[in-house]
Amino acid sequence: MNVKELFEKGSELAYQSCIPHVSVDCVVFGFHESSLKVLLLKMKGVDKWGLPGGYVKKQEDLDQAAYRILKARTGASNIFLEEFKVFGKVGRSEADMAHLPESFWQRQRFVSVGYYALVNYAEITPVTDRISESCEWKDIDSLPELMMDHREILENALHTLRRNINYSPVGLNLLPREFTMPQLQRLYEIILGKPLHRGNFQRKIHSFNILNKHDANPSKKAHRPPILYSFDTVRYNEALQNGLKQEW
Repeated sequence: MNVKELFEKGSELAYQSCIPHVSVDCVVFGFHESSLKVLLLKMKGVDKWGLPGGYVKKQEDLDQAAYRILKARTGASNIFLEEFKVFGKVGRSEADMAHLPESFWQRQRFVSVGYYALVNYAEITPVTDRISESCEWKDIDSLPELMMDHREILENALHTLRRNINYSPVGLNLLPREFTMPQLQRLYEIILGKPLHRGNFQRKIHSFNILNKHDANPSKKAHRPPILYSFDTVRYNEALQNGLKQEW
């Protein structure tokens, strides 16, 4: 089956089972090797990359659609997900869908609801589907060219994450279960887009009383092993209810 036939089949199914003119686009953030990553896919027949997305089924809530789309792309079911903005400019998808017939579902005008997700990079296995040839993590500092208005959606998601950093469980969802203080500081620096003073950052983090410190394992090596921490989930979530009262 060629690319046009794949989209034609998808168009037929969408007309039968989905509501018209509403779609979902998801910005999936992960953290790996001191870098903030975003999950992107490349559709067959399209040179640019895009965000994971899809359509809303007739008997489905918006949030249910977003969770379904992300589970299909990542295999994960325990995902922090938050709606952040609606995107509906005229012609937002025309340029990149112009190779398809005008009658196809994908060529219609869609208003897209943007969600951002925070996931543990190590627990995610990117999955392709019948109309995509690649699904990969990309560093937010070296992104490929994005289709439609997906660059705008991604930038809005990052801005929202930055604005909500004191209310979102960024560390709990993006870091491994056990992590070092430099890893936690680096995560905050990337999201905030600025360097942070090491001593001040540690003092502020410890003041929230949300970390569990783990004893270092005995080591035969000459150097001291790094101190590992994990989040006290109950205290962390309680602190987020009122926001982490700090200026970073």
